[in-house]
Amino acid sequence: MEANMKKELPLQALTMAIARRHPPEGLIHHSDRGSQYCSNDYIETLQACKIAISMSRKGDPYDNACMESFHATLKKDLIYRRRFKTRAEAINAVNHYISQRYNRHRRHSTLGYCSPEAFEKKYAQTIADVS
Repeated sequence: MEANMKKELPLQALTMAIARRHPPEGLIHHSDRGSQYCSNDYIETLQACKIAISMSRKGDPYDNACMESFHATLKKDLIYRRRFKTRAEAINAVNHYISQRYNRHRRHSTLGYCSPEAFEKKYAQTIADVS
């Protein structure tokens, strides 16, 4: 989280995700049309990794409904329930919520009532079994 909407923070997040996850060629990266995601550096990073670029239509939040839903959940589960004294406290709370609560424990009906982490493990096992 930053006090601005410059490209550096999303670019750092993208670079970190690529380094951690090693996505295969053809992965689809979907975003809205924010200036950060349209920046030359951001697009060049995606293209260098052969990641397909997908963007919402202008002014259509329904194209990015899954992220809009995630942000609503984050706000209801965490943000609206607390008062943060500092930006650092908010950053720590959001990071903990996403990495521990949401990804590891929060069940999703669209994932067969699995957490994202459990669903991903099942998916990886399915791919390994097919190979």
